[in-house]
Amino acid sequence: MPRGQEKPRVRLPAAGGATSGRAGSIAGMPDGPDTNAEIWKSDQGIALWKSSAGDQEQRRAEQRRLMAELLPFADDEPFLFVDLGAGMGAAARTILDRYPAAQAILADFSPQMMEEGSRALATYEGRYRYVEFDLARGEWPTGVPASLAAVISSLCVHHLPDERKRQLFGEIFDRLAPGGWYLNFDPVSAADPAVEAAWQRANDRRDPAAAEKRANRTPEQRAHYENHIRYVIPLDVQVGFLRAAGFDAVDVYWKELDYVIYGGRRPVAQGG
Repeated sequence: MPRGQEKPRVRLPAAGGATSGRAGSIAGMPDGPDTNAEIWKSDQGIALWKSSAGDQEQRRAEQRRLMAELLPFADDEPFLFVDLGAGMGAAARTILDRYPAAQAILADFSPQMMEEGSRALATYEGRYRYVEFDLARGEWPTGVPASLAAVISSLCVHHLPDERKRQLFGEIFDRLAPGGWYLNFDPVSAADPAVEAAWQRANDRRDPAAAEKRANRTPEQRAHYENHIRYVIPLDVQVGFLRAAGFDAVDVYWKELDYVIYGGRRPVAQGG
């Protein structure tokens, strides 16, 4: 649609609240169910993540653009989508740029990330809002509508145990309108050690300093990495969760080594 032409808008539901975070070291944290909170609700954990966030966002821009292109909407079509585990909103911003009439609900459980994201999203004022949502729990915020055009997630589902992944995909399915899409960008593990070795070999050749970085992680970096990989599972298991939840059009829409974009659609209603 040409610049300056008025576009129809979708209305954002009322916002939910947020809680305050806590500071502290992430090194030496217990290997228990609160690991994510220890990192993503700690000032030190967020600072460590931010130290490489700019570079990571640039490297992942192509994948996020592909996620936007996979959505079925017309360029100027108004629709509402939810970005789960949105962090600073990198994936949501990509979709908002691609679809100027879109509106976003960004769901996260870290007050620090939501605060950082609000600054990054300043130019999108009126087109987005944050809601507090801990993906490890099944209690969806009241501010998220019961019928959504699309749900996306980017680099967060791998933090969940297998059973919670399965449950979450079912909850997403139930929240989607008929014909609504879910897309996820995430790392996966290899069931075959030879495949995992090949992935690491290729990554190390792309980044000659990678092996040295692995060998010289600080305690905080080590804790962050262990939290990153603890629940990463093979791709076929997750695709199976989608199919079991009822999705159709399930596919791996992009894959490179241990990173993938997969997703599916809630079937279109009979006669739709």
